[in-house]
Amino acid sequence: MVQTARSASSRLAGWQARAAASPLLAAAVEACAGLPLDETECADTLDLLAMLGCDAQTQAAAVWFELARRDSAAWAARARTLPTELQRLVEGQLAAQKVWALHAQRETGTSEGLRRLLLAIIRDLRVVFVLLARQLACMRGAVALPEAERAALARLTRDIHAPLANRLGIWQLKWELEDLAFRYLQPDTYKRIARLLDERRADREAFIAQVMAELGAALQAAGIEADLAGRPKHIYSIWKKMQRKGLEFSDLYDIRAVRILVDSVADCYAALGVVHTLWQHLPREFDDYLARPKGNGYRSLHTAVIGPQGKTLEVQIRTHAMHRDNELGVAAHWRYKEGGGADAEFEAKIAWMRQLLEPRADEDIAAELRTELVEDRVYLLTPKGEVFDLPHGATVLDFAYYVHTEVGHRCRGAKVNGRIVPLTHQPRSGDRIEIITAKNAEPSRDWLSPHHGYLNTSRAREKARSWFRRIAHEANLAAGRALLERELKRLALPAADLSRLPAHFHLRNHDELLVALALGEVSAGQIARVLQEAAQPVEPTPPPAPPVARHVRPDQGALRIEGVGNLLTVLARCCQPLPGDPVRGFITKGRGVSVHRADCVSLARLARRDPDRVIEVEWGRAAQQSYQVDVELRGYDRKGLQKDVTNVISNVGTQIVASSSRLEGRTGEVEMRFTLRVRDFEQLSTLLGKLVALPNVVEARRVSAS
Repeated sequence: MVQTARSASSRLAGWQARAAASPLLAAAVEACAGLPLDETECADTLDLLAMLGCDAQTQAAAVWFELARRDSAAWAARARTLPTELQRLVEGQLAAQKVWALHAQRETGTSEGLRRLLLAIIRDLRVVFVLLARQLACMRGAVALPEAERAALARLTRDIHAPLANRLGIWQLKWELEDLAFRYLQPDTYKRIARLLDERRADREAFIAQVMAELGAALQAAGIEADLAGRPKHIYSIWKKMQRKGLEFSDLYDIRAVRILVDSVADCYAALGVVHTLWQHLPREFDDYLARPKGNGYRSLHTAVIGPQGKTLEVQIRTHAMHRDNELGVAAHWRYKEGGGADAEFEAKIAWMRQLLEPRADEDIAAELRTELVEDRVYLLTPKGEVFDLPHGATVLDFAYYVHTEVGHRCRGAKVNGRIVPLTHQPRSGDRIEIITAKNAEPSRDWLSPHHGYLNTSRAREKARSWFRRIAHEANLAAGRALLERELKRLALPAADLSRLPAHFHLRNHDELLVALALGEVSAGQIARVLQEAAQPVEPTPPPAPPVARHVRPDQGALRIEGVGNLLTVLARCCQPLPGDPVRGFITKGRGVSVHRADCVSLARLARRDPDRVIEVEWGRAAQQSYQVDVELRGYDRKGLQKDVTNVISNVGTQIVASSSRLEGRTGEVEMRFTLRVRDFEQLSTLLGKLVALPNVVEARRVSAS
């Protein structure tokens, strides 16, 4: 707000009466008693908020903001005693200050992008009403500012605040913000149009009086109760229409205008019939915003006629309720819960407002309402202030590809708000991202793997994938072969049957599978799942058995014993088979059938000793269960390594049964071993991929049978 030299008593004199009815406002006024505030400007802000129907909490937040931006330490001390919602309202205003600073210094980027950034970082949209009210109060007093400061304030109003007021349909604020910004930015044009309006004011007022007399009599004769008023034409809207249609001031037909307010929609159309009967209408100048409201909710009938003396005249027809809604926009419907938390209805209003504030085209209302809510996007800044919006969960590497494909290819690092972060970092709305690039670089194949978390948007992944498609076919084959061999080694499946893989992924041959794996079109986890399914044949549906009263033992798991009824099965600890592994059984003494991997060394030793006790088993289709598996991890020690490893294991959804680690002090090499419970090959593959992506981890694999 504009700071002026006033005594403390003078500054607060007009505030005391307002504060008397609200303890929240009284506390804010008392806290700001020593600040250099402009009383008139602050009073205007509160008047405008009251006109918009804002509650006492919102009005108090407008005053508390003055303390927060001038004395952050005092605000921090006082904020702890205030309601959480009020703190959020003040924090939203502080966040908006960052957008104003970006607007002042930006070299590129659109004002629309900054408006969307503003809405993304404000969590309570009541803040928007405070911002609009304060800006209008500032503009009213801007005539006393130095010219450069006044022009900067007017540009901010033109680019940010007036479009927001228009989006919200708050015409009372919109027209005044636009006119004041126009007055300060183009003073000569403003004065010329104002002079033309003044020169013809007497004739225009006499003409409007004649129109209202004739129209009032005609409406009364038709039995329609209506209120009539001349409609003021605002200077900025006159200039904008002159520019848009290439007209001179004398050619504008809607300088002379009246407004008809009635009680119902039916009366609107009845009044329209009276107007068109009384005077000849201009067919191309009729708009029915009742049947098709504007994107911000504006509703009215607009028509133009040749009125008395052969002069053109614009007539607007609407109900009293529509007029109130059109003047105040969403604020006409907005009601705040005094002192209470948000309920479902309150949250629904916030969601609706966020939809309303999204960029939109008036000609496609249905499509607009399908636009994603602001919460589903993150709004990020380049060092020059350009705004990019990405899907929620995008990484800084995704951002690099959104800036430009080549920036993404050459990206080797990133800074967020001046701090270096990994390429997997997911920034938040309002963060400023600086991409560090190499002169001659290329994307990494690891970026295509979902396990590593480098690229989380399909757009960025496709750009990286396209780069690899352009390189030699043989290079892709070699890369795919290396990825597949590495995955089979990790899962300890050196002899897996790969013949069914290409057909499963609708590929013609093994080479196409390798290329798809190299390009990230097929993931290692998908291959692991298919290998598991291939080892589990579909069981034929048995014929229905006659009902027999007998005791049925519960299912023993996902194993089927060939030629034998229900037997107890135990997974061998020596090799820890997983669904999909080729397996065989060994009949133990007292523990049922011990199930081993087919290549288990322990099983081979048992088979040589007692070959008759070896039986065939295979994986069935029983309900999902977990299986024990040993995982080995090798790397170089660093602070927090074990914590990071256990966090990854937990986040993937696996359970640690046992763990051990060994550190070689001389070399810093570390070896960790975990016994885990996993669901299947796909979960194990995902886990191993995430573990090997950790800093300082060299290898993570399933321990082979011994």
